Amino acid sequence: MKKLLTLLITAGLIGATVLTGCAGTPATHDTAGPTGSITEAGSTTVQPIAERFADVFTQMYPKVTVTIQGGGSSVGVKSASDGTVDIGAASRELKADEPALVKHLLCRDGIALATHPSNTVTGLTKDEVRRIFAGEITNWSQVGGPNENIIVVAREEGSGTRTAFEELVMDETLITNTAILQPSNGAVRTTVSITPTAIGFLSFGYLDGSVSSLAVDGVLGTIENAKNGSYPIVRPLYFLTKEAPSGLVKEFIDFCLSAEGQSIVEDEGYISVD
Repeated sequence: MKKLLTLLITAGLIGATVLTGCAGTPATHDTAGPTGSITEAGSTTVQPIAERFADVFTQMYPKVTVTIQGGGSSVGVKSASDGTVDIGAASRELKADEPALVKHLLCRDGIALATHPSNTVTGLTKDEVRRIFAGEITNWSQVGGPNENIIVVAREEGSGTRTAFEELVMDETLITNTAILQPSNGAVRTTVSITPTAIGFLSFGYLDGSVSSLAVDGVLGTIENAKNGSYPIVRPLYFLTKEAPSGLVKEFIDFCLSAEGQSIVEDEGYISVD
């Protein structure tokens, strides 16, 4: 009986040791890796990718917080320059009159021409796109569609998507002042999706079944066509820092540019830089 009691006590101590070791493992994991916070603001085109980056990064490092905000590319440039945020985001090149910042090319993005799914027009030439957004072509019948007035939907001034569209398509021609202006890619998509005669431009990353994407110069707006250079409306997406990043900010940007980060880019419908 005494021998049996000794065996039971020994087994209990071993079991307690195993349980204590298991319980201690998560605590060890939680203390590993960096700690601190990162703030980012700017382009609404970059925003969905940045949010995904932040989600994965903070799962890897639970003691890090990453705050992502929109506001547009001009906000991203100004906020990074002022030091209001650690990282700015822009969906266009920096302008000559803007502060010199360190650019980190995250990925590239196609700009799609979006229409309501009921629209029978499936493609336009680049010149037709320019003339529509300039207000020179005003009826869908002028480009092979129904006899319906075209409602132009565009981004507001300061938008990186608008700036890139103006540079790549408008060729110094102004966007018509009758255009409905929206503050984000998502708002453009929503407006087009509920307006049968509308056309708008938006990031590839915002395309979904609620709108149709038109071919431009006979080329469909797909990731493959953007990568091989046949689709004509493609622009860079950047993170911006006031100076060369260090510490936690550098670690986050390095993660975004890693193979894992670039797989997130592709999952979100953008074009990786590898």
